[in-house]
Amino acid sequence: MSIKRVAGRYAKSLIGLSIERNELETVLSDMKSLIQMTANRDLDNMIKSPIIGIDKKRAVFKELFDTRFSELSGKFINLVLTKGREPILTAIAKEFIEQYNEFKGITQVQVTSATPLNEASLKNITDKLLQSNLGLKNIELKTKVDSNIIGGIIIQIGDKLIDDSVAYKLKILGKNFDGKEYIKAI
Repeated sequence: MSIKRVAGRYAKSLIGLSIERNELETVLSDMKSLIQMTANRDLDNMIKSPIIGIDKKRAVFKELFDTRFSELSGKFINLVLTKGREPILTAIAKEFIEQYNEFKGITQVQVTSATPLNEASLKNITDKLLQSNLGLKNIELKTKVDSNIIGGIIIQIGDKLIDDSVAYKLKILGKNFDGKEYIKAI
């Protein structure tokens, strides 16, 4: 079974329990923190290491997470450790966030620009997307700066890509440009 599928099942269980206990927002915050913490390479390697025993991992998790996380999140992490699924803990947290967004009707939109966008530009993009025929209701914008696109923006919504960058337009122009026709016009 794929990691995404297993992580999805664990996340679904945690979502259901979080809703039942009215702790959805708290657990969401815990899962976001978990993702940030496991971005640390040493911690991630420790979690995924088959050499480090479950007792040592449990002690590290207790030290790191007990005071920071809710009781529900702590018990869930302990369950994941008990089941030997700690190598996919970050994947479970990411799946939780995806399922949370789906539950709340939030669409994540990645906006890439050549330079940082100001608040007015971001609001304008959000308004245009909400008015579009894409059927979006709640949008969570994530921004990224990539000077290689030269100018314009690239918007990614799930598997849809809207590339309005200068680099893309130059690439298309280069493909369509036939030097022979240009010479004939002169």
